[in-house]
Amino acid sequence: MPDRWTAVAALADPSRRALYDHVRHQDHPVSREEAADATGITRGLAAFHLDKLVDAGLLRAHYQAPPDQPRGRGRSPKVYEPAGDGLAVTIPERRYELIAEILADAVAEDPTRADDAARRLAGQRGRDLGAGLAADGCGILAALDGLGFEPRPDASRRVLLHNCPFHALATRHTALVCGLNHAFLTGLLDGLGAAGAEARLAPRPGACCVQLDLPS
Repeated sequence: MPDRWTAVAALADPSRRALYDHVRHQDHPVSREEAADATGITRGLAAFHLDKLVDAGLLRAHYQAPPDQPRGRGRSPKVYEPAGDGLAVTIPERRYELIAEILADAVAEDPTRADDAARRLAGQRGRDLGAGLAADGCGILAALDGLGFEPRPDASRRVLLHNCPFHALATRHTALVCGLNHAFLTGLLDGLGAAGAEARLAPRPGACCVQLDLPS
């Protein structure tokens, strides 16, 4: 885990933050050339900032030949990948206030059966939010991305959610928080009018406990 304040300082520079965000969202190690192209800066400047992110403990680097090219003479290109889960105070995005509001409303509504009330309220909150987003022309992936879930569709019509916006709470109260998250995302899909899409519990280490199955 990187030192909190060193990492925050490292991400204060906009170019450095853009590079970090790009690397963190890829499913492969990123070269200096790819990072430069993705963020619109020169290769030399990208290399400087990427190495600063390594020094801050946010990225790790190694040398790796491109998978589609045979290794030739000389050293392989330097590539970068995330060093860990990041810092909760900056990245990835967290939305603890959403869970807090749902739980507070549930206790106020039915203190004797707050868990059932919370799941119902989580679903309703998701439906209301989804309906509002749908009215603005927002689709499933854009809605999930805006809420901090970091969705990534794959070839089998699944959408894997690479960030849990409720991470710290889910670690301490897994069954409760994952149940609320599942109810919220089920309601969100309903509100978005995503017919045939299904949210289901599929826990994975370091990621959201829910994945989405899209209609074929």
